[in-house]
Amino acid sequence: MVSNPYLPKLAKIESIKDEAPETKTFKIKILDEKIRDSFNFSPGQFIELTVFGYGEAPFSITSSPMVHENFSITVRKMGNVTKGLFRLREGDFVGVRGPFGRGWPLEKMKENDVLVIAGGIGLAPLKPLIEYIILHRKMYNNVKLFYGAKTPKDIIYKDMFDEWRKYIDVELTVDFAEKDWSGHSGPVTVLFKNFQPSSDNIYSVQCGPPIMMHFVTRQLSSIGLPPEKIYFSLERNMKCGMGFCGKCMTGGRYVCKEGPVFNYSEVKNFLETPV
Repeated sequence: MVSNPYLPKLAKIESIKDEAPETKTFKIKILDEKIRDSFNFSPGQFIELTVFGYGEAPFSITSSPMVHENFSITVRKMGNVTKGLFRLREGDFVGVRGPFGRGWPLEKMKENDVLVIAGGIGLAPLKPLIEYIILHRKMYNNVKLFYGAKTPKDIIYKDMFDEWRKYIDVELTVDFAEKDWSGHSGPVTVLFKNFQPSSDNIYSVQCGPPIMMHFVTRQLSSIGLPPEKIYFSLERNMKCGMGFCGKCMTGGRYVCKEGPVFNYSEVKNFLETPV
């Protein structure tokens, strides 16, 4: 029997973790064992989450694609659905559809350098990519993470960086430093100051506020990365996840069905700014 993609599958919230102000990570387990075992996703894909009584919204999957027992999403409280989600507790039920969309170009990036750039909660859809690369570290060359947040308190996954640094280079910056902050200060583009690609074989992947991705894309272009090697997620544009509502249509393309991951050459001709 083919599973109906329009019907959410019942799932339970296993745990809730505070990441930053108004930002939490929810670990979710699909109740049906057969559906749970077949729930395979690629880093960069998303699910549609139903908060019963409030509605449905898309969220990137933020856990490792190698884990099948459950999966996680990291959510910032912004609208009606997320406000409803934040009212739930461990053990409460939600609905899940998916996974949907096109993820990061894992195969293309193999045997290349990878520059991962994130701003704020934009690190969430990049986290499973980082964890995939770490698990398959020998397949990738030099890997570097540039991550920026508004303040040190707004940094998510604070407990992950030390582990990641065992495998990849990690550099952090904040827009507004506090007294106990010893890292970089300024937008994420300040981390490019001493960065020079070691070869022509480098891909960049990014997700964050549109203004951040605009200037990051300009920076990447200025140091010689071709458009087809500059990737970003346009997940902010999505709503229904299946191309029905039309909210995500940009230049005649459905972000939810053809993305949310695109390279610059695919979208630069119909966007007023790079992202």
